[in-house]
Amino acid sequence: MNTILAAVAAYLIGSLSFAVVVSKLFGLADPRTYGSKNPGATNVLRSGNKAAAVLTLLGDAFKGWLAVWLAIRFQDQFDLGDSGVAIVALAVFIGHLWPVFFKFVGGKGVATAAGVLIGIDIWLGVATLVSWAMVAFAFRYSSLAALVAAIFAPFYYGLLFGPDVKMLSIAIMSALLVYRHSQNIANLIAGKESRLGSKKAVAKTDKKK
Repeated sequence: MNTILAAVAAYLIGSLSFAVVVSKLFGLADPRTYGSKNPGATNVLRSGNKAAAVLTLLGDAFKGWLAVWLAIRFQDQFDLGDSGVAIVALAVFIGHLWPVFFKFVGGKGVATAAGVLIGIDIWLGVATLVSWAMVAFAFRYSSLAALVAAIFAPFYYGLLFGPDVKMLSIAIMSALLVYRHSQNIANLIAGKESRLGSKKAVAKTDKKK
C-alpha cells in the first residue's frame, strides 16, 4: 500500500510541467504551441528567453531528483525497498510525459530522467550527463544527445551496481524516452532536425489579441 501511495505522489510531482508554468510567469507563449510543441527546456529556449529555459531545465530535473530522494530517504521507514524506489523513479518520469494537470500533454523527459538518475546515484547521473554533453557539443542536436544518453544509462547502472529492479526501471524509462523522440528520430534521418541554438517563429508573449 505504501508503494502505491508513493508512486501516486511521485506521479503528481512529475505532472508539474515547469515549461508551461515558467513560460506563464515570464509572459511567454505556451511552449506547446510553437517550435516542436514540446513543453521542455529546449523548446522554451526557442523563445529566446534563456533564463526561462534554464529554470525549466532545473525545475524538471529537480522534481525527478526530489521524488527519488524522498523514496530512498524513507524507504526503510515505509518499507518501500528497492522495488519501491524503482517504481517511484518510473512514476515521476511518467508523470512528466503524461501530466494529469496539463491534459496529459507532457514533455519528452530528458531533464526529469537526468534528475531521477542523479537521485539514484550521483555518478550514474554524471556519467549519463557527460554522454549527453559530448554528443550535444559534437553534433549540436539535443535530441540525438538525449537518445544516446538514454541508451547508455541502463548500461552505466549495470556497470556500477549490476542488474536489479532499478536497472529495469531505468531501462523502461530509457525506452519511453526513445519512444517520445520518435519524430526527432525521423527528422534526424531526413536531415530536418533543428540544431541547438536555432530558432523557429515564436510568439514572445501569450497575450490575447
